[in-house]
Amino acid sequence: MKKKYATFIALLTSILFIVIGLIKGQNASVLAKAVKICLECIGIG
Repeated sequence: MKKKYATFIALLTSILFIVIGLIKGQNASVLAKAVKICLECIGIG
């Protein structure tokens, strides 16, 4: 029974942080960093 509550709380917490990040506009920053890292890995950037 405790495992169900822990899973539910973890799910709600992750959704909350995702929503906060979207409200603050962090999705564009994360995408830009991901593209930069990806280009560095293949040797272009």
